Amino acid sequence: MAPPIPILAVRGSDGTVLLRGPPNCEKNADFQRDPRQSRYVAFSKDGTLFAWCNGEKVTVVKVADGSQVRLFDLPKTAMLEFSPLNTVLATWQVYSKTQDNPQGDANLQLWDLKTGTCLKALYQKKVQGWCPSWSDDEKIAVRSVNNELHFFENNDFITIANKLHLQKVSEFMLSPGSQPSKVAVYVPGTKGAPSFVRLYQYPNFGGPTSALANKSFFKADRVTMLWNKKATAVLVQASIEVDKTGASYYGEQTLHYLATNGETSAVQLQKNGPIYDVAWSPSSTEFCVVYGFMPAKATVYNLKCDPVFDFGTGPRNAVYYSPQGHILVLAGFGNLRGQMEVWDVKKWKQVSKPQAPDSTHFAWCPDGEHVVTSTCAPRLRVSNGYKIWHYTGTVLYKQDTPTGTELWETVWQPFPDGTFPERPVKYQAAPSELGSTEAKPAQAYRPPALRNKPVTASSKLHEEEPPQNMRPGATGDKQLSKTALKNQKKREAKKAAKQEINPDALEPQSDPSPASSAQPETSCGDPETDKKIKNVKKKLKAIDELKALQATGKPIQKNQLEKMEKEAQLMKELEDLQLKV
Repeated sequence: MAPPIPILAVRGSDGTVLLRGPPNCEKNADFQRDPRQSRYVAFSKDGTLFAWCNGEKVTVVKVADGSQVRLFDLPKTAMLEFSPLNTVLATWQVYSKTQDNPQGDANLQLWDLKTGTCLKALYQKKVQGWCPSWSDDEKIAVRSVNNELHFFENNDFITIANKLHLQKVSEFMLSPGSQPSKVAVYVPGTKGAPSFVRLYQYPNFGGPTSALANKSFFKADRVTMLWNKKATAVLVQASIEVDKTGASYYGEQTLHYLATNGETSAVQLQKNGPIYDVAWSPSSTEFCVVYGFMPAKATVYNLKCDPVFDFGTGPRNAVYYSPQGHILVLAGFGNLRGQMEVWDVKKWKQVSKPQAPDSTHFAWCPDGEHVVTSTCAPRLRVSNGYKIWHYTGTVLYKQDTPTGTELWETVWQPFPDGTFPERPVKYQAAPSELGSTEAKPAQAYRPPALRNKPVTASSKLHEEEPPQNMRPGATGDKQLSKTALKNQKKREAKKAAKQEINPDALEPQSDPSPASSAQPETSCGDPETDKKIKNVKKKLKAIDELKALQATGKPIQKNQLEKMEKEAQLMKELEDLQLKV
C-alpha cells in the first residue's frame, strides 16, 4: 500500500489553503479555501482533522474529504488546539474585563467534538501555557493554576483529581506517551536559594523522596524543558537574561540532564558562548546541541552526556532531526545567511549543503524526504514565499507570495509514527528543474597589505574547525572520554600558564652551530626595526596560545583578555613595520 501524500497548510493575508504536498504542491480539491484571514490554524495530532479561526467562526473539517465536523460561533478566538485523541478542542481568546463585568468572562473553553457542547470554561489570563497538557491516551490532563498543578482524569474537568503544590512553580512539562505519566516541574530560586527541576510520576507527589530525580542550579531566570520521545529523560536549558561578566550579549545559558532513573548531570560543552538550539533524536538515545560564540559548534551527546560526534564549527544556530531520525540538518537562520548542512547520522557523512537565505521557518515533512523553508511576515514583510526541498539540496517547488499579500505560516500535516518508513539515504542530488543552491565557499576578508602574503593564524579572523571525521589523522580516532578531555584541558592550561609567566619558554631556541638547518630570520637591514618586528610577532604568538586555551573552555583571566584585545593593534603595527622593509 502506497504511503499517503502529506498536506501543507498555508496561511496568509489572502486566506488559508491546503495543498497536496511534495514534490509538487497542488490545491487540495476537497478543501474549500477560506478567503478570510485566519488568526490561527491547527492539525490534530494524527492529522485527520484541521481547524482554523477567522474572526467569525471556528471551523473543524476532515482533511480526507473536507467535510465539516463542527462549526463554533466564537469570533474572538485567537488560538486553538486538539487533544491527542481528537476528543476535545481547546479554544482561547484574550482575557478582558469591563466596569460592568470586573471579573471578566472565562476565556478558555474546552469543547466536546462529538456533541459540540462546552465541557468547561476556565480563566486563563496569560497566553503562555494557555492550553492544558494531555497524556497521549487522554487519561490525564494538567494545567498550572496559582503555583499549583491541577490534574484531571478522563477529560473530567469538573473534578480536580490531584494537585501538585510547589512554592512558585513556574514551568512544567508532561511526558509524551501513555501511562505511567511523568511530569517535570521548575521552581525558580529565591533569596540565595538555587533553582531546581524535579521529575515526578503521577500520582506519586507526596513526601520528600517521591521525586524520581532532582537537579538544582544557579543562574536561571527561565528554563526550557524537553522530554525525549520515550519519556526516559529530560533536557533543561537554563538561562539568565544578563551575563554579569559582559562576555555575551545573549546572557548566559547552561544545559542539564535528568533521567527518570535518578541520574542527573550538567552537560559539559566544549566552547564558551550561548546555547542556540537543542534537539533529541527520535531514537531517544542521543541529543544534539548547537552552542558557542560564532562560528558555533555542534555536538551530538549520548545518555551519559559524553560527546559522540563533533561537527566542528560553522554559521549555524538551529538543529532539526528528520522524523525517522536518520538525517540531521544544521542550519543558520535569522541573522545568518540560511546555510544548511544535511548529515547522514548513521555514517556521520555530509549529504548536501544547500542555502536558503531570509528563511524564517524550517520544518521536516513527515515522509523524512522533504523539507519546507518559508519567509513569513511579520518577521520579514518582503520576499514572502516558501520552497519545498529534497534533503539532497535541490528545490522541487517554489512559490512566491503575490505583491500586496503576506505569507504568515506554513504547517505540515502530522501522521502517526510508522506511517512513513525510513528509507536509505541518497547522496546524489534529486532531479529538479529549479536546481540546487549549494553554498559557495566564502573567503574571509583580508586587509590589502596581507593579501599577497602567506596566511598565518594571527591573520585569520577566526579559525573554523572541520567536522571530527575530516580532521588530520581522524581515521580510526576515538572520541575522547570525559577524563581524557579533562586531562587534555589541564595540560593545555599548564602550557598556557607557563607561556604567560615566561613568553620565551615556547620560542624555539636558536642553534649557534653553523651547521644548523634552520632558516634565518629575514632582516630589513635595520637592527632596531628587526627587534620591533620580533617582539610584535612574539606577542601575537602568545595571543594565539591564549585563544587556543579559550577554545578548550578554560576561563581567561582579565589581564589575558586585555592582551587578546590588543591583537588588531599589534596586527596593524606589524603591517606598518613590514611595509618599511
